[in-house]
Amino acid sequence: MRRTIFEPEHEQFRQTARTFFEKECVPHVDEWEKAGRTSREVWLKAGQAGLLGWDVPEEFGGSGIVDFRFNAILNEEYWATGSVGVGFGIQNDIVAPYLIDLTTDEQKRRWLPKFVTGEIITAIAMSEPGAGSDLAGLRTTARREGDEYVINGSKIFISNGLLSNLVIVACKTDPAAGRKGVSLIAVEADTPGFTRGRKLDKIGQHSADTAELHFQDVRVPISNLIGEENRGFYHLMRNLPKERLGIAVHAVAGARRAYELTLAYAQDRKAFGQAIGTFQVNRHALAEMRTKIEVMQTYLDQCIVAANAGELTAEEAAGAKWWTTETQWEITDRCMQLHGGYGYMNEYEIARLWRDVRVQRVYGGTNEIMKDLIGRSMGL
Repeated sequence: MRRTIFEPEHEQFRQTARTFFEKECVPHVDEWEKAGRTSREVWLKAGQAGLLGWDVPEEFGGSGIVDFRFNAILNEEYWATGSVGVGFGIQNDIVAPYLIDLTTDEQKRRWLPKFVTGEIITAIAMSEPGAGSDLAGLRTTARREGDEYVINGSKIFISNGLLSNLVIVACKTDPAAGRKGVSLIAVEADTPGFTRGRKLDKIGQHSADTAELHFQDVRVPISNLIGEENRGFYHLMRNLPKERLGIAVHAVAGARRAYELTLAYAQDRKAFGQAIGTFQVNRHALAEMRTKIEVMQTYLDQCIVAANAGELTAEEAAGAKWWTTETQWEITDRCMQLHGGYGYMNEYEIARLWRDVRVQRVYGGTNEIMKDLIGRSMGL
């Protein structure tokens, strides 16, 4: 089905993104998977290619183009090329709005130019050992002492946790106020008392570094506050819809990659003297996958249009996130099954995809939380 949401400049950007991933990422897939992280060099090359922070205002090194279609294209080409690990989505989809919309001019001058070049790699630290989807239950604190905050606590499941050199930390500046006492504070990686814990041993996404972060009497100037003090929860809620939309983009693109690999395999693999794709049960399975992907893509494209118009609601983003990630898992699991025993072999990309996509139903808010959010909006 022909997609109608893109203009010529988007297709030019798509070609740039595809060429970059094919040249700078695909050759390193096995290396990065074994190492458990990507290289810093690839971030610098992405900055040179214009693939980071294009929505940053021109005076701070960006292009000033606020258009989620570019975000979608970069994420789609990541999957389409079989790339792994690079956390550009964290930088562009999740962190960029905080650093662009909620920072002072001084903060912009300090961080944004290197954000665009890839010299600054960012992360956002929300989840804690005892608080995942429940942001009101955060235990990390930031105590005000003169012109500094003193941060204590731990974070877990932090994407870009090892490579990042600027982390936005969600913490309690008023511990007695629940969600009304949460603030967002930027911590540079070389700040005394800030340490990285384990690189977490995940089921999948091995090259996407995910780590624990620890803060012990970490002192940062009050000028590192992002947005308003004690308004962090509301800042997070404002930006979560686009984060979840980004996850949905990954889900549809990942499902398409699994389907295309499996279609090629089904056309080539022979059993009982014929291609396995010609057996009715397999042909029907592939037909169902293609239709579901097209339906997902159509709904997702409308969400992207709504996001650009400032009309995407939290409930719509939540619905897109849970439905696309559930469908992605269904399709990827079926694709693995169609590969038979070879699907269980790590040398086949479908095995990695199967491992990698499982977490999509968990991060960005579990799908159970997404459904509950939608249900509450219905007055239930």
